Amino acid sequence: MDRAKFYRLLEAPATLDYETYLNTEALLRCQKPFAELANPDELQFQIVHQVEELWMKLVVATFLDIDDYMTARETHRVVTLFGRVNRLLTLMTEQLGLLETMSPKDYQQIRLKLGNGSGQESPGFRILLHMPQQLWPTFETHYLRGRSVREVYDTGYTHDDAYAVAEAMMEFDELFQKFRWHHIFLIHRSIGMGSASLKGRSVDLLQQGAKHRFYPALWDVRAEMTDAWGASYGKVREGLGEGGE
Repeated sequence: MDRAKFYRLLEAPATLDYETYLNTEALLRCQKPFAELANPDELQFQIVHQVEELWMKLVVATFLDIDDYMTARETHRVVTLFGRVNRLLTLMTEQLGLLETMSPKDYQQIRLKLGNGSGQESPGFRILLHMPQQLWPTFETHYLRGRSVREVYDTGYTHDDAYAVAEAMMEFDELFQKFRWHHIFLIHRSIGMGSASLKGRSVDLLQQGAKHRFYPALWDVRAEMTDAWGASYGKVREGLGEGGE
């Protein structure tokens, strides 16, 4: 194939309405020129991370809408938009798998081009580390309304709007942690967990961050309920085949 020909086609000026609307000329120039790539895998490396930033931008914008709809108690919109966010997190996690097609040696060549940069500097990721927990006061004010999480889940359980929104928040929290853990395993596969990061710190520190929970009350209530049930029903009960002929 004529490699130069295809490079020119990809870098051609936008002339059609579709190209103009999506600003494809600028979009396709966001990556390094082909001639400057450290190796062929660097194009994939840049595109995956750039796409992740775009998805995180959409997540951030959606959270702003969710906060507004929670304040208005438009629960169907809240749950629908959380569904969007949660699908985005699933997509982001799956996309990381593309980077597992890159050999450790190829990654090291790309890593030299990063300077002192690392994924911890991602603007979208930095916002998402703090933004989701800011939804909790809105949830307390407009959905809990003085009730405890235990009431919503157990003692006053009716599978109501507060429960539906809480479960959507819980799913986001779970999926975000899966995204972080997938990233940890990607690093493990690429550079090893015992190595120093580009910041000179052990990447083992990433494991500490992956233990973070945005909505600890939603996690804790499950343990509270199980402990209460255990106290009532007994932690060790007869097996299904015991106690009868």
